[in-house]
Amino acid sequence: MKIAVLGGGSWGTALANVLAEQGVDVWLWVRREELAREIDEQGTNTRYLAGRALSRNLRASVDLAFVLAEAVCIVLALPCQHLGSFLCENKALFPREPGIVCASKGMELGTFRTMGAVVRDELAGLAPRYAILSGPSFASEVVDRMPTAVTLGCADIHLADLVQNVFSTGLFRVYVNQDVTGVELGGAVKNIMAIASGISDGLGFGENARAALITRGLAEMSRLGVALGAKPATFMGLSGMGDLVLTCTGDLSRNRRVGLAIGRGQTLDQVLAGMHNVAEGVKTTEAVHALGQRRCLELPITAQVHAVLFEGKNPAQAVRELMTRPLREE
Repeated sequence: MKIAVLGGGSWGTALANVLAEQGVDVWLWVRREELAREIDEQGTNTRYLAGRALSRNLRASVDLAFVLAEAVCIVLALPCQHLGSFLCENKALFPREPGIVCASKGMELGTFRTMGAVVRDELAGLAPRYAILSGPSFASEVVDRMPTAVTLGCADIHLADLVQNVFSTGLFRVYVNQDVTGVELGGAVKNIMAIASGISDGLGFGENARAALITRGLAEMSRLGVALGAKPATFMGLSGMGDLVLTCTGDLSRNRRVGLAIGRGQTLDQVLAGMHNVAEGVKTTEAVHALGQRRCLELPITAQVHAVLFEGKNPAQAVRELMTRPLREE
């Protein structure tokens, strides 16, 4: 059984490594020949997982056609905003009825498509079977073999059974949830809340403020999810509350680091210029804010994060406006 993992960033590499450590026939597709050689010859990915040794069973290639050939499952670990164009350009290389597992968390800017919608649209005619892997999971900790639990959003019972069993180990536990929309939205919107939490921490507002943002952020995630057809209970699980807590408090969170830097006085352009990993929450903030306006949804934290990132609002003023909104019942 061959599994293809597309994307040689930290998360794609970590997931491929989980499989390789179990002896699964897994191939990691990367864009750069030098990275493929490094993984094959040295067992490292120093750009994205510096100082960590990978399984010597992990193999990498820049040949997309070869990596996809005869793969029974394809893991997509590519930046959300580029996934649609990537699938469109390479559709001819994908098999019919592919089992697709998306490991990217976000919403497409302009179209408001979830990654599931992107896969269905761009691979139309191939009848893709779809799953989304989400939950509280820093890639470096997964490679370090620290206990991790995630959620697989999947309505196809056969694909869910395959993925759950092939990925689950004594240290990496996979739960299944058929509410695909809820799992996707939890993974996307929590990145916005992580930016908000980072801004609050960067301003020195303390743990009370962070706890309030996490709690009200969960309410905001649930409100959006229910409006789009998700089940409220999903947001209390690993892909909702679990991922939200991790990304709003963990020092390894890229989105929280964006917020921290902005709270400490940097501009968004300055922050992004110093990062080589993608912080999906920035573009997701644009997409969710626009979607909320179109659907007339009340998303106050998202609105203030959008104002700080893209409208030049002072971060302290944004927090003050959140705190002085009209009083209401919880």
